[in-house]
Amino acid sequence: MFIDSHCHLDRLDLSGYGGDLDQAVEAARQAGVDRMLCIGIDLENGRKVVELAERYEDVYASVGVHPLDCKEIVPDIDAVRYLAEHKKVIAIGETGLDYYYATTEGVQAVQRQSFINHLQLAAELQLPVVVHTRDAREDTIDFIREYGSKESAGVLHCFTESLEMAKVVLDLNYYISISGIVTFRNAAALREVVRYLPMDRLLIETDSPYLAPVPHRGESNEPRFVADVARFIAGLKGVTPEELGLKTSENFFRLFSKAF
Repeated sequence: MFIDSHCHLDRLDLSGYGGDLDQAVEAARQAGVDRMLCIGIDLENGRKVVELAERYEDVYASVGVHPLDCKEIVPDIDAVRYLAEHKKVIAIGETGLDYYYATTEGVQAVQRQSFINHLQLAAELQLPVVVHTRDAREDTIDFIREYGSKESAGVLHCFTESLEMAKVVLDLNYYISISGIVTFRNAAALREVVRYLPMDRLLIETDSPYLAPVPHRGESNEPRFVADVARFIAGLKGVTPEELGLKTSENFFRLFSKAF
Protein backbone atom coordinates (compact mmCIF):
# COMPACT_ATOMS: atom_id res chain seq x y z
CA MET A 1 0.00 0.00 0.00
CA PHE A 2 2.83 2.42 0.86
CA ILE A 3 6.29 3.07 -0.57
CA ASP A 4 9.07 4.55 1.53
CA SER A 5 10.78 6.61 -1.15
CA HIS A 6 13.80 7.54 0.97
CA CYS A 7 15.36 5.48 3.75
CA HIS A 8 18.80 4.43 4.94
CA LEU A 9 18.47 0.74 5.74
CA ASP A 10 22.19 0.40 6.42
CA ARG A 11 21.89 2.92 9.26
CA LEU A 12 18.80 1.67 11.09
CA ASP A 13 18.89 1.10 14.83
CA LEU A 14 18.24 -2.64 14.95
CA SER A 15 18.40 -3.02 18.72
CA GLY A 16 14.66 -3.69 18.84
CA TYR A 17 15.11 -6.48 16.31
CA GLY A 18 18.04 -8.26 17.89
CA GLY A 19 20.34 -6.71 15.31
CA ASP A 20 18.45 -8.41 12.49
CA LEU A 21 17.66 -6.21 9.48
CA ASP A 22 15.44 -8.96 8.07
CA GLN A 23 13.05 -8.40 10.98
CA ALA A 24 12.95 -4.63 10.42
CA VAL A 25 12.17 -5.13 6.75
CA GLU A 26 9.47 -7.65 7.62
CA ALA A 27 7.97 -5.21 10.14
CA ALA A 28 7.71 -2.65 7.35
CA ARG A 29 5.96 -5.17 5.14
CA GLN A 30 3.49 -5.98 7.92
CA ALA A 31 2.75 -2.25 8.19
CA GLY A 32 1.77 -2.18 4.52
CA VAL A 33 5.07 -0.97 3.04
CA ASP A 34 5.40 -2.59 -0.38
CA ARG A 35 8.68 -1.04 -1.55
CA MET A 36 11.64 0.87 -0.09
CA LEU A 37 14.26 3.01 -1.80
CA CYS A 38 17.55 2.74 0.08
CA ILE A 39 19.63 5.85 -0.50
CA GLY A 40 23.35 6.06 -1.17
CA ILE A 41 25.24 8.94 0.45
CA ASP A 42 28.86 8.16 -0.50
CA LEU A 43 30.82 5.69 -2.59
CA GLU A 44 31.43 3.16 0.17
CA ASN A 45 27.82 3.29 1.29
CA GLY A 46 26.75 3.02 -2.35
CA ARG A 47 28.15 -0.48 -2.53
CA LYS A 48 26.26 -1.39 0.64
CA VAL A 49 22.90 -0.14 -0.59
CA VAL A 50 23.33 -2.02 -3.87
CA GLU A 51 23.99 -5.18 -1.86
CA LEU A 52 20.82 -4.56 0.16
CA ALA A 53 18.81 -4.09 -3.03
CA GLU A 54 20.15 -7.42 -4.24
CA ARG A 55 19.24 -9.04 -0.93
CA TYR A 56 15.61 -7.86 -0.76
CA GLU A 57 13.23 -8.09 -3.69
CA ASP A 58 11.20 -5.10 -2.47
CA VAL A 59 14.20 -2.78 -1.97
CA TYR A 60 15.75 -0.52 -4.61
CA ALA A 61 18.90 1.58 -4.40
CA SER A 62 20.12 5.03 -5.38
CA VAL A 63 23.79 5.94 -5.65
CA GLY A 64 25.52 9.27 -5.17
CA VAL A 65 27.46 11.46 -2.77
CA HIS A 66 25.62 13.59 -0.22
CA PRO A 67 26.67 17.27 -0.22
CA LEU A 68 27.86 17.00 3.38
CA ASP A 69 30.29 14.30 2.23
CA CYS A 70 31.78 16.78 -0.27
CA LYS A 71 34.40 18.66 1.71
CA GLU A 72 37.74 19.11 -0.04
CA ILE A 73 37.67 16.99 -3.20
CA VAL A 74 34.92 16.67 -5.80
CA PRO A 75 33.75 13.02 -5.71
CA ASP A 76 34.61 10.68 -8.58
CA ILE A 77 31.48 10.74 -10.71
CA ASP A 78 32.75 7.80 -12.78
CA ALA A 79 32.58 5.68 -9.63
CA VAL A 80 28.94 6.72 -9.24
CA ARG A 81 28.35 5.87 -12.90
CA TYR A 82 29.78 2.39 -12.35
CA LEU A 83 27.47 1.72 -9.39
CA ALA A 84 24.49 3.06 -11.36
CA GLU A 85 24.84 0.26 -13.90
CA HIS A 86 23.27 -2.20 -11.47
CA LYS A 87 19.74 -3.21 -12.47
CA LYS A 88 18.25 -2.24 -9.10
CA VAL A 89 19.77 1.24 -8.99
CA ILE A 90 16.87 3.46 -9.99
CA ALA A 91 18.14 6.95 -9.18
CA ILE A 92 21.19 9.17 -8.80
CA GLY A 93 21.75 10.71 -5.39
CA GLU A 94 21.45 11.71 -2.70
CA THR A 95 23.11 14.82 -4.03
CA GLY A 96 22.43 18.54 -3.78
CA LEU A 97 23.54 21.55 -1.76
CA ASP A 98 23.69 22.21 1.97
CA TYR A 99 24.94 25.65 2.91
CA TYR A 100 23.61 25.37 6.47
CA TYR A 101 26.60 23.30 7.56
CA ALA A 102 28.97 24.12 4.70
CA THR A 103 29.58 27.79 5.34
CA THR A 104 32.95 28.34 3.62
CA GLU A 105 33.17 29.24 -0.06
CA GLY A 106 35.68 26.47 -0.71
CA VAL A 107 33.41 23.69 0.57
CA GLN A 108 30.37 25.20 -1.14
CA ALA A 109 32.28 25.25 -4.42
CA VAL A 110 33.03 21.53 -4.07
CA GLN A 111 29.35 20.88 -3.36
CA ARG A 112 28.30 22.87 -6.42
CA GLN A 113 30.60 20.98 -8.79
CA SER A 114 29.53 17.65 -7.33
CA PHE A 115 25.86 18.56 -7.76
CA ILE A 116 26.45 19.61 -11.36
CA ASN A 117 28.25 16.33 -12.06
CA HIS A 118 25.41 14.31 -10.54
CA LEU A 119 22.77 16.23 -12.51
CA GLN A 120 24.67 15.71 -15.75
CA LEU A 121 25.19 12.01 -15.05
CA ALA A 122 21.50 11.55 -14.28
CA ALA A 123 20.59 13.31 -17.53
CA GLU A 124 23.03 11.10 -19.43
CA LEU A 125 21.61 7.90 -17.90
CA GLN A 126 18.03 9.23 -17.91
CA LEU A 127 17.62 8.49 -14.23
CA PRO A 128 15.86 10.78 -11.75
CA VAL A 129 17.90 12.70 -9.18
CA VAL A 130 17.33 12.58 -5.42
CA VAL A 131 18.05 16.12 -4.21
CA HIS A 132 18.91 17.37 -0.73
CA THR A 133 18.76 21.14 -0.29
CA ARG A 134 19.20 23.34 2.76
CA ASP A 135 19.83 27.08 2.82
CA ALA A 136 20.66 26.95 -0.89
CA ARG A 137 17.37 27.61 -2.66
CA GLU A 138 18.54 29.81 -5.51
CA ASP A 139 21.57 27.70 -6.45
CA THR A 140 19.57 24.48 -6.20
CA ILE A 141 16.93 25.77 -8.59
CA ASP A 142 19.44 27.37 -10.95
CA PHE A 143 21.51 24.17 -11.23
CA ILE A 144 18.48 21.92 -11.74
CA ARG A 145 17.29 24.25 -14.47
CA GLU A 146 20.67 24.53 -16.20
CA TYR A 147 22.17 21.05 -15.83
CA GLY A 148 19.29 18.70 -15.10
CA SER A 149 16.93 16.82 -17.36
CA LYS A 150 13.30 17.87 -17.34
CA GLU A 151 12.39 14.46 -18.74
CA SER A 152 13.96 12.18 -16.13
CA ALA A 153 13.67 14.98 -13.53
CA GLY A 154 13.92 14.03 -9.88
CA VAL A 155 12.63 14.65 -6.37
CA LEU A 156 13.34 17.15 -3.63
CA HIS A 157 13.34 14.82 -0.67
CA CYS A 158 12.38 15.60 2.94
CA PHE A 159 10.97 18.89 1.70
CA THR A 160 10.90 21.74 4.23
CA GLU A 161 11.26 24.70 1.88
CA SER A 162 8.80 27.44 0.95
CA LEU A 163 5.65 27.19 -1.13
CA GLU A 164 7.33 29.45 -3.69
CA MET A 165 10.20 26.98 -4.11
CA ALA A 166 7.73 24.11 -4.37
CA LYS A 167 5.95 25.85 -7.25
CA VAL A 168 9.24 26.40 -9.11
CA VAL A 169 10.43 22.81 -8.83
CA LEU A 170 7.01 21.49 -9.83
CA ASP A 171 7.33 23.60 -13.00
CA LEU A 172 10.69 21.88 -13.60
CA ASN A 173 8.85 18.51 -13.57
CA TYR A 174 10.21 17.53 -10.16
CA TYR A 175 8.34 15.66 -7.46
CA ILE A 176 8.28 16.57 -3.78
CA SER A 177 8.69 14.03 -1.01
CA ILE A 178 7.34 14.63 2.47
CA SER A 179 8.80 13.07 5.61
CA GLY A 180 7.63 12.80 9.21
CA ILE A 181 8.57 16.47 9.75
CA VAL A 182 5.07 17.31 8.51
CA THR A 183 3.69 15.84 11.74
CA PHE A 184 5.81 18.07 13.99
CA ARG A 185 4.04 20.77 16.01
CA ASN A 186 6.14 23.58 14.49
CA ALA A 187 5.57 22.50 10.86
CA ALA A 188 2.50 24.61 10.07
CA ALA A 189 4.13 26.19 7.00
CA LEU A 190 5.05 22.78 5.62
CA ARG A 191 1.50 21.56 6.12
CA GLU A 192 0.29 24.44 3.96
CA VAL A 193 2.72 23.36 1.25
CA VAL A 194 1.38 19.80 1.45
CA ARG A 195 -2.19 21.01 1.12
CA TYR A 196 -1.15 22.84 -2.05
CA LEU A 197 0.82 20.01 -3.69
CA PRO A 198 -0.88 18.24 -6.60
CA MET A 199 -1.60 14.63 -5.71
CA ASP A 200 0.23 13.42 -8.81
CA ARG A 201 3.56 14.98 -7.73
CA LEU A 202 3.68 13.82 -4.13
CA LEU A 203 5.88 11.15 -2.56
CA ILE A 204 6.21 9.99 1.05
CA GLU A 205 9.30 8.93 2.96
CA THR A 206 10.79 8.30 6.38
CA ASP A 207 14.43 9.36 5.84
CA SER A 208 14.96 6.72 8.53
CA PRO A 209 16.69 6.40 10.91
CA TYR A 210 16.17 10.17 11.25
CA LEU A 211 13.08 12.33 11.89
CA ALA A 212 10.61 9.84 13.31
CA PRO A 213 7.02 11.10 12.89
CA VAL A 214 4.46 11.65 15.61
CA PRO A 215 3.57 9.43 17.50
CA HIS A 216 7.11 8.02 17.43
CA ARG A 217 9.05 11.20 18.29
CA GLY A 218 12.16 10.36 20.26
CA GLU A 219 12.43 6.91 18.70
CA SER A 220 14.78 5.86 15.95
CA ASN A 221 12.88 6.07 12.69
CA GLU A 222 12.31 3.06 10.43
CA PRO A 223 10.46 2.31 7.18
CA ARG A 224 7.32 0.97 8.84
CA PHE A 225 6.63 4.47 10.15
CA VAL A 226 5.96 5.72 6.61
CA ALA A 227 2.42 4.48 7.22
CA ASP A 228 2.08 7.14 9.94
CA VAL A 229 3.35 9.80 7.53
CA ALA A 230 0.81 8.64 4.97
CA ARG A 231 -2.09 8.73 7.41
CA PHE A 232 -1.22 12.26 8.51
CA ILE A 233 -0.88 13.55 4.94
CA ALA A 234 -4.12 11.82 3.95
CA GLY A 235 -5.86 13.88 6.61
CA LEU A 236 -4.38 17.08 5.20
CA LYS A 237 -5.45 16.15 1.67
CA GLY A 238 -8.92 14.96 2.59
CA VAL A 239 -8.45 11.43 1.27
CA THR A 240 -8.19 8.01 2.85
CA PRO A 241 -4.79 6.54 3.70
CA GLU A 242 -5.47 3.86 1.11
CA GLU A 243 -6.04 6.49 -1.59
CA LEU A 244 -2.92 8.36 -0.51
CA GLY A 245 -0.89 5.16 -0.61
CA LEU A 246 -2.15 4.21 -4.04
CA LYS A 247 -1.50 7.64 -5.53
CA THR A 248 1.98 8.06 -4.07
CA SER A 249 2.87 4.55 -5.23
CA GLU A 250 1.75 5.41 -8.76
CA ASN A 251 3.88 8.55 -8.56
CA PHE A 252 6.89 6.54 -7.38
CA PHE A 253 6.77 4.19 -10.34
CA ARG A 254 6.19 7.05 -12.77
CA LEU A 255 9.23 8.95 -11.52
CA PHE A 256 11.48 5.94 -10.91
CA SER A 257 10.66 4.30 -14.21
CA LYS A 258 13.49 1.78 -13.88
CA ALA A 259 11.74 0.24 -10.87
CA PHE A 260 9.94 -3.04 -11.47
